[in-house]
Amino acid sequence: MELAAFLIDFILHVDKHLETFVASYGLWVYALLFLIIFVETGVVVMPFLPGDSLLFVVGAMCGVGLMSYPLAVGLLFVAAVLGDQCNYSIGRYIGPKVFQWEDSRFFNKRAFNQAHAFYERYGGVTIIAARFMPFLRTFAPFVAGISHMSRGKFSLFNVVGAALWVGGIVTAGYAFGNVPFVKANLDKIIWAMILVPGLFVLFGAWRARRQSGSMPVQP
Repeated sequence: MELAAFLIDFILHVDKHLETFVASYGLWVYALLFLIIFVETGVVVMPFLPGDSLLFVVGAMCGVGLMSYPLAVGLLFVAAVLGDQCNYSIGRYIGPKVFQWEDSRFFNKRAFNQAHAFYERYGGVTIIAARFMPFLRTFAPFVAGISHMSRGKFSLFNVVGAALWVGGIVTAGYAFGNVPFVKANLDKIIWAMILVPGLFVLFGAWRARRQSGSMPVQP
């Protein structure tokens, strides 16, 4: 319970925690940020770390001169790319061993083929869009690995998605993070960053389920 309470407090007040860390440890903050972004995107069991809000607050701190904008963007971009590559590799090489392929009751060859075909056709859009959606950005590269999406194609969209995600949100924080209204309502903005993408995902899943349920069954 204490760990959960700390994580919630850290996510909602990441600006205060990060500012305290910068004041106490200086340049070590870049190592901490690199680790957080890498773990959130690279370890499938860590989807709850504050990626979007953290990037936004980093941008705001760059805006007031507490951090270097080019250094922060560069390092976090590398962390995001490496994290997704790590997650993809875990899915590609460890996933099949967990399911033990055809010898496992958990493996469905038809579902695997469908997932592989989906990621080959739509995987680029999925990898890029998932960057902006909490939880999904952790699972999308893992599933891409399990479904054996080609590494070259995954790597291309991984780099594009990381550049848009890190560059876009850090820049937004740099430009707007120190506006008085934003600073006064940062906790609400962080909640919006978490909940709004989640609602879009739930709505999309509901629509997909409804459409699949209404499709006629082939004889």
